[in-house]
Amino acid sequence: MIWTIFLIFQAVLLYFLLTHRSRSKSDPPLDKGVIPWLGHALEFGKDASKFLDRMKQKHGDIFTVRAAGRYVTVLLDPHSYDAVINDSDSLDFTRYAQVLMERIFNLRLPHHQPSNVKALMKKHFMGVNLAALNSTMSRHLQASLKTEMPQNQKDWKEQGLFNLSYSLLFKAGYLSLFGGEQNNNGTDPSSVYEEYKKFDGLLTKMARGTLKPEEKRTAQSVRQRLCGLLAPAGLTQDSGASPWLHAYRRLLQEDGADEETQRKAVLMQLWATQGNVGPAAFWLLGYLLTNPEALTAVKNEFSAVSSMETSETSLLDRPVNAPVFDSALEETLRLTAAPFITREVVQEKTLNMADGQQYLLRKGDRVCLFPFNSPQKDPEIHHEPQKYKYDRFLNKDGSVKRDFYKGGRRLKYYTMPWGAGANGCMGKKFAINTIRQFVYMVLTNYDLELSDPNAQIPEVNASRYGFGMLQPERDLLVRYRPRNTH
Repeated sequence: MIWTIFLIFQAVLLYFLLTHRSRSKSDPPLDKGVIPWLGHALEFGKDASKFLDRMKQKHGDIFTVRAAGRYVTVLLDPHSYDAVINDSDSLDFTRYAQVLMERIFNLRLPHHQPSNVKALMKKHFMGVNLAALNSTMSRHLQASLKTEMPQNQKDWKEQGLFNLSYSLLFKAGYLSLFGGEQNNNGTDPSSVYEEYKKFDGLLTKMARGTLKPEEKRTAQSVRQRLCGLLAPAGLTQDSGASPWLHAYRRLLQEDGADEETQRKAVLMQLWATQGNVGPAAFWLLGYLLTNPEALTAVKNEFSAVSSMETSETSLLDRPVNAPVFDSALEETLRLTAAPFITREVVQEKTLNMADGQQYLLRKGDRVCLFPFNSPQKDPEIHHEPQKYKYDRFLNKDGSVKRDFYKGGRRLKYYTMPWGAGANGCMGKKFAINTIRQFVYMVLTNYDLELSDPNAQIPEVNASRYGFGMLQPERDLLVRYRPRNTH
């Protein structure tokens, strides 16, 4: 009995020594929460935006919180973001990314070289190759739309806009990049999408390590099924996959990845390439449908641009000047793109803030930027930040507006849906073009309207803060029919 008490005392003492932390003069404000070890993890995971806003009101633009045994320094001053984004010596991007890879995809890539993967992305998602990819995507989008919305359909068809947008863009993206139409295993994009949706529904819990036992079994089985469906993708040049995916598989093979690891890596790329475009298109169409002035402005611009279209130069296959659409999309992303930008502190660093303050970042901690709260929802930067204004990023003369201010100083970062710096999204141009293609096809070829004219845009699912594009708590019912049948 005495020995047991002694062991418990030793364990408690060891725990205290390992977890005890007090703030020094050079540290950011420290908020450990009331629950030992767990700290603020529950509130952070439930609604990160609301939690971080509360912490900002309490502590200011920089503070350190404890969450599940880790100390995370959160920076919410966009004037100071470059001090984090541009430091690859003291702050490491890959370590936390590897943690997420293992938690979500059960994937370990010991010889992973992010620079090689970025080089591949740059080669295939930019320049000459981007034009070919846009053309392929356009073809698959048109085919998917014709299947979902046949031209001989005369009656209105009703469906949730989120499911409609996500499913169509996922299937077209899958065919364009992963080559499902030519796989010999009988896999069709619909089968992949149905499994993917189950996987995506558990993604945030996998990332946080909060799956219940039954959910853990479901995640494992769905992951295995998806890996099986993706097995042929990119293995050979004639597999029907894009040149990018074939080159990516070849890179994995050169790094010594076995077949199972390659399949998991391809699943990771499926999520990375298809997880955000569908939700972004949903929010854009949802905001347009619930803001008639915005919808009219975008339609008028599309009509003006398409009047210049010829059979040789399709609007869908070339860059176009569409500032109204671009602003409407940028405003949509301002309200719904909510990724964390996270770095691991690998060596002690003094963070120089834009206001002249200096703070010590401790080795072993994490640093997190959350652009959704600031700059994107900051009322000092964006007037009435909760309100959708399709022309927020336009000047009065119709030119692109790039001048936004905080504290009397012009901002470099006034919205950050694509990240920033060396780790910004390499597929940005492809994603924007895909959304533009989809919205153009839907608005010019179909009558699309809210099933309930008084319906409002749904609330966001707060548990998805930190993981790219947000998703709605509920769907938004719409009805549609081909325009040329009446």
